[in-house]
Amino acid sequence: MSPEYEAVIGLETHIQLKTKTKIFCSCRADSWNDAQNSNICPVCSGLPGVLPVLNKKAVEKGVLLAKAMNSDIQPISFFDRKNYFYPDLPKGYQITQYDKPFGVGGYLEFPAANGRLTRVNIAKMHLEEDAGKTKNERGERLIDFNRCGVPLVEMVTQPDIRSANDAADYLTRLRQLLRWVGISDADMEKGQLRCDANVSIRLKGESHLNQKTEIKNVNSIEAVRSAIEAEIERQIREVEAGNRIESWTLEWDDENKSLKKMRSKETEADYRYFKEPDLLPLIIDKIWLSEILADFPEMPLDRRARFISEFGLLEYDAEILSSERRLSEYFIKTANAYKGDLKRVANWLTNDVLRMIKDADADPLSMPLKPDFLAEIITMVDTGTINTTIGKELLVKVQESGIPPASIVEKEGLRLVNDNDMIEKMVDEIIANNPKEVGAYQNGKLGLIGFFVGQLMKQMGGKADAKLAKDLFERKLN
Repeated sequence: MSPEYEAVIGLETHIQLKTKTKIFCSCRADSWNDAQNSNICPVCSGLPGVLPVLNKKAVEKGVLLAKAMNSDIQPISFFDRKNYFYPDLPKGYQITQYDKPFGVGGYLEFPAANGRLTRVNIAKMHLEEDAGKTKNERGERLIDFNRCGVPLVEMVTQPDIRSANDAADYLTRLRQLLRWVGISDADMEKGQLRCDANVSIRLKGESHLNQKTEIKNVNSIEAVRSAIEAEIERQIREVEAGNRIESWTLEWDDENKSLKKMRSKETEADYRYFKEPDLLPLIIDKIWLSEILADFPEMPLDRRARFISEFGLLEYDAEILSSERRLSEYFIKTANAYKGDLKRVANWLTNDVLRMIKDADADPLSMPLKPDFLAEIITMVDTGTINTTIGKELLVKVQESGIPPASIVEKEGLRLVNDNDMIEKMVDEIIANNPKEVGAYQNGKLGLIGFFVGQLMKQMGGKADAKLAKDLFERKLN
């Protein structure tokens, strides 16, 4: 971006709440794999005379989100009708919240990619129902009402974001938080987390906000980044050409990496908001609020900071081990069972166990390789009962069988051989049988020490004490 301009960006995110049923009826909320228009009823398809009934679980998920975003949870809020005509909105209006939402204010603070601490403030968040879905096929516009009535929270940020990268970082941290607390699966490809970006530019140092455009239909975090970057560049070109920025709603074409105009942007007056007459005010009293928040977890960035300050982890390891809640809890349980430097646990988890978790697509806390078993394996390596190679093989054996590590070590005879006389005898034999390598080593090719140790380990089935063997080879060869 040209240095004399800066971007001013606000994001509107639509978050599908993780409930079994829709927000105002008993149809299933998850209809991703259903046949078109098969998961609907008179309520969510907008037939005359039906009445909505508010889903209590949707409210509770919304309250958890408000708490996680440091928002003020309102004791009383109201539902409104947002009126507009669109083919995928069967009632001709959407039930949402307007001027009295359940969550006001708040913020998300996070380290951006460059390490800079970034805060994005929240204007408001409100509960609402989703509309249906349209798609163009063979010159026809087809409508699927399955998503009608799916519970959403729409969350609006202040225009605090100054770059496409910061917008992507915000969405990455938001998605992590949603999954961490169990508010939403936040799968953007399934429409469970959708983002509209409001973008404008201004000369650096100015406070006046110029005309903004809105980007819709963005289905991945990388697409959000690309779409915002493209719109910033377009607006700069328009301004420098002497043109006025029009208040458009733009659509992002991810296949062609381009923006196209959908329509002129609506104003609030176009929607003719009024209070929803078929729903009572939403009252969240102190007793209900305390019940909802009773088991509220430690937040991911707080846990990341604790891993660094209390557990002594490097930032890189702390970031990985706090990326998912179940993984972080697996680490904590292993750390509690292990009596030693917790960096050792972090190394084993990030280098070996994490790969096993991903390969099996497993819940860490439900694996046969329990935290106690991992701690036991690391301890056996530390004490010289087994070596690192056997330890890594033991991870797989325990994961496949669920048998405690010590039992496998005893049953398969995996303990290291620490018989100095036996090892020294084999060292002498290997030196005698490899005169060419001995000569090369003594002429300066010191890396051949690995060859000698490898020969010994091969003959002893990997059960020799590698450090003892290395010391013996070096003493005799030198």
